[in-house]
Amino acid sequence: MMKKLLLLSSSGAGSTQYLSHALPHIQHFLTQSITEILFIPYAGVSISYQQYTDKVTKALAPLNLTILNIADTKDPKQAVEQAQAIMVGGGNTFHLLHQLYHFDLVELIRNKVEQGLPYIGWSAGSNIAGLSIRTTNDMPIIEPPSFNALALVPFQLNPHYSDYQAPGHNGETRAQRLLEFTCVDPITPIIGIQEGSALTLINDKLLLIGEKEGYLFTGKIQKQIIDTNTDLTDFL
Repeated sequence: MMKKLLLLSSSGAGSTQYLSHALPHIQHFLTQSITEILFIPYAGVSISYQQYTDKVTKALAPLNLTILNIADTKDPKQAVEQAQAIMVGGGNTFHLLHQLYHFDLVELIRNKVEQGLPYIGWSAGSNIAGLSIRTTNDMPIIEPPSFNALALVPFQLNPHYSDYQAPGHNGETRAQRLLEFTCVDPITPIIGIQEGSALTLINDKLLLIGEKEGYLFTGKIQKQIIDTNTDLTDFL
């Protein structure tokens, strides 16, 4: 069975409404046989899981899908086993991964996706699809047992990638932070995806989609532009 992934950079693009830019991508990604999605809201920290689920449910209403909150289930592992598809929202990546380990879901989700369970994520939900969360942008507010993530793709992800540097700000740019990663791990690639773009894996073909280019960082290549609709299957 082939993996099926939709890894969105963000829940918004510019001034668009919540997830509205992603609706066409999600609709194209899911087959008509999928009528409900298991939503994992564990990246939400300053919002309750129910509020988060309600927000996603409202945003996805045009798709006529039932959104199930994993936090409402008595047995999260059974919920994953029975899911038609999984959707993982953004927020704090460290908290998200901590909770996945807490409920013993990391290996289970990995195995189910390997068996063909469709996976949709954005922001933190996309970040954990990589080998580890070492290239997240988030503050480590909680310590997960490991930084190792779902490893649904064999590289690192950096959602919300931006070159913006506020005037007068003397901290490192995103590119400099990713350079630091490649200095200690020159082998593992990083793919930076800008807001409004996404990676899709369908039929063993990995593509960058959306209106904005992505960026590749490795120990040998620093910030190589990836044009939209580029075939990235060689990175699998």
